[in-house]
Amino acid sequence: MPRPIVVPPDDAPHLLVVDDDARILALLSRYLTENGYRVTTVASAADARARLESLSFDLLVLDVMMPGESGLDLARSLRGKSDVPILMLTARTEPSERIAGFESGADDYLGKPFEPRELLLRIGAILKRSTAPQPSKPPEVVCFGEFVFQLERGELRRGAELVRITDRERDMLRVLARTPGETVPRIDLAAPGAEASERAVDVQVNRLRRKIEDDPANPLFIQTVRGVGYRLVVSP
Repeated sequence: MPRPIVVPPDDAPHLLVVDDDARILALLSRYLTENGYRVTTVASAADARARLESLSFDLLVLDVMMPGESGLDLARSLRGKSDVPILMLTARTEPSERIAGFESGADDYLGKPFEPRELLLRIGAILKRSTAPQPSKPPEVVCFGEFVFQLERGELRRGAELVRITDRERDMLRVLARTPGETVPRIDLAAPGAEASERAVDVQVNRLRRKIEDDPANPLFIQTVRGVGYRLVVSP
């Protein structure tokens, strides 16, 4: 009984497989399609370039040893203009060859012969990393009430007046200001290399509050999250 034809959904990741071995192309195309991927196959770097000009791919699977332009050369040239993930395939698995693969811009490197299941797992891991949300860039400046804190310089001002703070207070304020409005555990506010002491952190926070809060016993800016830590409430 013939196998049923598998048609991946239109939003499935689209892979470009580049290998001069027609047998490997056919096997990979069938296996990856059966596992939910859209697959385009080509037999040379030149054909790959032509496809890349007209189509967008989520990942490239490149054979290293191909006639003409090698997979390594193609990866290097692509890295100058694209961050598309690349998985290299090769029969040469010496450490120097793997290093060359990574230096060319590959995200992963798999030696031939390989287990199809391992290839599938590596592709899944690369795609997961490439689509993971990137951490948001911390703000350069945060404002709370009349205060402005410049993170890079560690400078706290109230209007035009420079507020004097200690190095520890500056470090804690930086940690709080990197994720304004979010709860920061006490351990993340402890001095680096020192024993984690919740009591020491509480004392240092209270000292900082006395410099920025009108009523340190009822703080508006550095608020306690009971049992967890603190958060910095900034101006909208």
